Amino acid sequence: MLGSIVGDIIGSVYEWNRIKTTKFPLFQDNSDYTDDSVLTIATAYSILNNVPYAQSYKDFSRRYPCRGYGGSFQGWIMSETLEPYNSWGNGSAMRVGPVGFAYETVKEVLEQAKRSAEVTHNHPEGIKGAQATALSIFLARKGNDKETIRKEISKRFSYDLNRTVEEIRPDYHFNESCQKTVPEAIVAFIDSDDFEHSIRLAVSLGGDSDTLACITGGIAEAYYKQVPYEIEDKVMVMLPEDFIRILQLFKKQYITQNIKLT
Repeated sequence: MLGSIVGDIIGSVYEWNRIKTTKFPLFQDNSDYTDDSVLTIATAYSILNNVPYAQSYKDFSRRYPCRGYGGSFQGWIMSETLEPYNSWGNGSAMRVGPVGFAYETVKEVLEQAKRSAEVTHNHPEGIKGAQATALSIFLARKGNDKETIRKEISKRFSYDLNRTVEEIRPDYHFNESCQKTVPEAIVAFIDSDDFEHSIRLAVSLGGDSDTLACITGGIAEAYYKQVPYEIEDKVMVMLPEDFIRILQLFKKQYITQNIKLT
């Protein structure tokens, strides 16, 4: 799950200053966590404590305001309702990473991804984006190779993953939908040589950079088995103590026992 947060922080400065190259500094003075990290942590909290996803998303978003929440989600946060608003936005995919690490069967992963999405993003594309992201993480941590992941996600979700970052990048632009974010983030992972390279590829697409890199980072952590220590050290000092505590608890309960170093 740390990989998702790393991607969010690295991509944060390029969300509105988009670039089309992998040659950029990983961290800058204004690098910071956004709503992607807040809600990823909220998902982990729900799993750890058996708390409904909607409750955690509201609680954490209110405790950590002004982190780039979308307009519809901001309205939902501040309302008293728990009713979803039929979104197909990529918010459902960027927060689902912990689901892919915590559950042990495809059925459980798909069901929990759906539950995490539909409290706000109950549009079929919003649910699909969350499920595709969580299943990619699950398959990666279970030791499947990239071609198996590509075929499985393409078959289940009808995403076009037979493209490369080099082919996508020239005409790609900012897009906040699941259907135009999740496939591209998965391709960035598939094309990568290591964890850092995956993040660089995701940001280099020149889109919704923090969310692209957040999605890619979760899959890459599961596949490559570890976030490089020098990157982890940079990120951990940027996070609130509450986030660090949840990260440590989640790692102890799920990631350490699920990821076997090769």
